[in-house]
Amino acid sequence: MQIDVRALGFELTPALRMHTERRLHCALGRADAQVSRLRVCLSELNRPDGSDDKRCQVRITLAGAPDVVIEDTEADLYTAIDRAADRAGRTAVRQ
Repeated sequence: MQIDVRALGFELTPALRMHTERRLHCALGRADAQVSRLRVCLSELNRPDGSDDKRCQVRITLAGAPDVVIEDTEADLYTAIDRAADRAGRTAVRQ
């Protein structure tokens, strides 16, 4: 499984990349054979009310099926990654 992690608007630290890859490998372990590629985009959303939410978007390319996009937005980026990875795992297994 190939994982491409990108950050928009901030530097992607090695710890953040490692956490993202580890969570996705764990969540998608059962569906590893069906997943050909994962693209992860991490970004900050500046809201009009002044809050800075973090977004994790995961695009899953499955063999013989259309791409699936999972997105989660939280105040904490690590929480957004964890929740998106969990949802991606459940979705990939259903497909």
